[in-house]
Amino acid sequence: MNSIEANIRDNSTKGQLNSIRDSGNVPAIIYGGKNENQKISVSKKLLKVLIDKENFLSNIISLKVDGKSQNVLPREVKYHILSDEPTHVDFLRVLPGVKIKIEVPVNFINHEKSPGLKRGGVLNIVRRKVELNCPSEKIPENLTIDLNGVDIGESFKISSVKLDSEVTPTIQGRDFVIATLAAPTVIKEPEKPAEAEGPEGEEGAEAAAAEGDKPIADATKGEKKEGDDKKTDEKKSAEKKPSDDKK
Repeated sequence: MNSIEANIRDNSTKGQLNSIRDSGNVPAIIYGGKNENQKISVSKKLLKVLIDKENFLSNIISLKVDGKSQNVLPREVKYHILSDEPTHVDFLRVLPGVKIKIEVPVNFINHEKSPGLKRGGVLNIVRRKVELNCPSEKIPENLTIDLNGVDIGESFKISSVKLDSEVTPTIQGRDFVIATLAAPTVIKEPEKPAEAEGPEGEEGAEAAAAEGDKPIADATKGEKKEGDDKKTDEKKSAEKKPSDDKK
């Protein structure tokens, strides 16, 4: 269990709150149970270390206030809109026997021992967290799902997770799915034609076109020759006529 020092704060204005933040601390409040709400402040540096750890909002913390320790559960963290630095924290007192609603993360283990994953299967996670009703002293750190021996097509439902008898999901009446191991969805691209085929095909087409053009050219040439011959005959006839007249 993580532990952090806290100081009692007595402020009534926004300026005093800003002064607490400027001094490297974060205003916070402890609430819940029969005791009155307690205003405190905690070191921002130490708080950020805890926030950076996994599952900060589902792990019980021991707060030391004026030398006395009390277990609390972080319920909400407010952040600055620009700097993203924590500006306020709400802590709930953890009292034995009192049930609370909390989201607990799901943890998957033994990925390397799953034959389905080895064959290219895909783990589709439907719920990364599951909301539970449980006594504050029995909050599980996470819900563990073992992938050992799991093959493609299998699914994990809430009924397959071992829970304490006093811990229940907030969703009742149905055995909801947490994750499934699905078949791979790889789309094969069509085979690319050989690079040589394109140019060769183009060259062949050009060659065919060139060959096809030749007869047309020859035909035109022939027509031209025939026309020239006709003109020559007409010229000869014209030349003969004057001599015929003379006769």
